[in-house]
Amino acid sequence: MISKYMKMLCMFDLPIDTMEQQRAYRKFRKDIMSEGFIMIQYSVYARTCPNRQYAKQLENRIKKFIPNEGNVRLLTVTEKQYEDMKVLVGSKRLSEEALSVERMLII
Repeated sequence: MISKYMKMLCMFDLPIDTMEQQRAYRKFRKDIMSEGFIMIQYSVYARTCPNRQYAKQLENRIKKFIPNEGNVRLLTVTEKQYEDMKVLVGSKRLSEEALSVERMLII
């Protein structure tokens, strides 16, 4: 059976020089976590999506709360492509293990 599950990666580089920028950074991080993203690496978060349509809707929701400054990128890959990712140094975080499809919870 071919899985339709996707993984969306949110990668960002946001300035934190001023108090206002720090506040925007914290708010953005809180917002993406409320959308179900978990940190897999500093400034790299991932979330499982059941299909491309859901991923597109999620992208539209994220666009509503991105900060005015910095760099935010979204990359959607298939579950298989995500599973093929190699960790060259270190290991997967426990929270990343919880991101697997078998444990997926859609709110």
